[in-house]
Amino acid sequence: MIRHVNDPEHPLTLEQLKVVSRDAVTVDDANNTVVILFTPTIPHCSMATLIGLCIRVKLLRSLPSRFKVNVRIAPGTHSSEEAVNKQLGDKERVAAALENQHLMAVVNKCTSTAAAAGSLDSIR
Repeated sequence: MIRHVNDPEHPLTLEQLKVVSRDAVTVDDANNTVVILFTPTIPHCSMATLIGLCIRVKLLRSLPSRFKVNVRIAPGTHSSEEAVNKQLGDKERVAAALENQHLMAVVNKCTSTAAAAGSLDSIR
């Protein structure tokens, strides 16, 4: 579901940039949880929170509502790992971000191609 999400700064997907990989995805169907660990392209990536938000939004739009989604930076891969993880894990901050029209325009742009590509993959 997230492999075709576009990077906000590059014309490539998060999978192409090796920001996300199948090995960093954990789905526990019995406990209704999904954990995604992502690796920013550089240790001081200023877009890390936005990338995490894009991943979270894509999953929230795609998965059944019973799933709790946890998106985090892979340990040791970002200089502000703790702060970014705190933002991504804070429901109120995420909700506020989702109300920001400019931010949602960027998120929608990053995830819109993902929706089309995901549909093509399911047909193949």
